[in-house]
Amino acid sequence: MITPAPPAPPAPPAAPFRPARPALPALRLRLAPLGRPPRRLDGAWWPRSYDLLTELPQLLAALPRAWGHIAGVTVHGGDWSASPGRMLVCNQVVRLRKSVAGHAPDTVVLIAPGHGRWDLLVVPPDTDDDAAEPLMAGAVGGRE
Repeated sequence: MITPAPPAPPAPPAAPFRPARPALPALRLRLAPLGRPPRRLDGAWWPRSYDLLTELPQLLAALPRAWGHIAGVTVHGGDWSASPGRMLVCNQVVRLRKSVAGHAPDTVVLIAPGHGRWDLLVVPPDTDDDAAEPLMAGAVGGRE
């Protein structure tokens, strides 16, 4: 006598469809070589917008470990969009400050307690490639 084969087990439920996350555009950042004497600028950053909440996490993630945990960021208040006084970046709280002083409207200041301060030239987001490249090269090459 032939017995029928047992029924096949049910198929596992299909995983929910998750569209691929779009790749982040390449970070436009140049840093002066570590170990050089103190300088006015430590590098140049060319963000894609003046939206600090969007731009800052990618910048901070790309900084050298030797710079330590950046706990404070100061930008020129007239240029950047509204932002809270603090934000969480890579599970670390970062204090955001906006300065209205006119002495350095084109820089972002990064503070890491116990490690130091770094000033980056901010190339305006709407700058074209031909104009941005010499600005970034000058910031890291000492030609100011």
